[in-house]
Amino acid sequence: MDRAVDTAVLAGSKAVDFSVIGLFVNADWIVKAVIIMLIMASIWSWAIIIEKAVRLRRLHKQASEFEDMFWSGGSLEDLYDRIGAQPPDPMSAMFGAAMREWRRSTGRGGTTPNPMRAGLHQRIERVMYVALGREMDRLERYMTFLANVGSTAPFIGLFGTVWGIMNSFHAIGMSKNTSLAVVAPGISEALFATALGLVAAIPAVIAFNKLSSDLTRYAGRLEAFGGEFGAILSRQLDERS
Repeated sequence: MDRAVDTAVLAGSKAVDFSVIGLFVNADWIVKAVIIMLIMASIWSWAIIIEKAVRLRRLHKQASEFEDMFWSGGSLEDLYDRIGAQPPDPMSAMFGAAMREWRRSTGRGGTTPNPMRAGLHQRIERVMYVALGREMDRLERYMTFLANVGSTAPFIGLFGTVWGIMNSFHAIGMSKNTSLAVVAPGISEALFATALGLVAAIPAVIAFNKLSSDLTRYAGRLEAFGGEFGAILSRQLDERS
């Protein structure tokens, strides 16, 4: 008798498709919605991670190239003319904003009265840090999405887990049978949703921490350049007075 029951259980278990696609196809519609949501969140998170990593690497390279030109000893006016109205990176954008304010206030080769020098220096610093803030806002776009995925994905997966277990208990109640063939599909759906929640959350949390650190380091590099450039312009103002 026991052998017959075991045979029936195994036969029922084999009839259930426990592959990833099979679990999704056979899942309850709510569990399907959770799975789709987590898969989309994971794909979008990886797209953001890759884009941010590639972009930061490119920006550091562009910043190094710009610093080489800036410290080469050439004229700042000539460097500004070469960069043009659309700087390719945040550091050159800060430089361009400062030089525009410089030209508006002094003109080419003009002088600035002593009472106006302090105000000009403050305006130049202000426009540089406004440009810095604007560029960092662009770089930090979608970072909150990574933070939200990292904090909410496990709970969304947990919701799918709870719903899958509820389905298992409902199947037990309907069939009045506690065999593995009855409870396995619901439990598998539940564990699958939990796994997807972790798959989406773990990379998002790790990437958010790493990218936040890299963005802070890059912002510090821009602030250091702004301070050095502000000091150079201040010396030129003193020389022109």
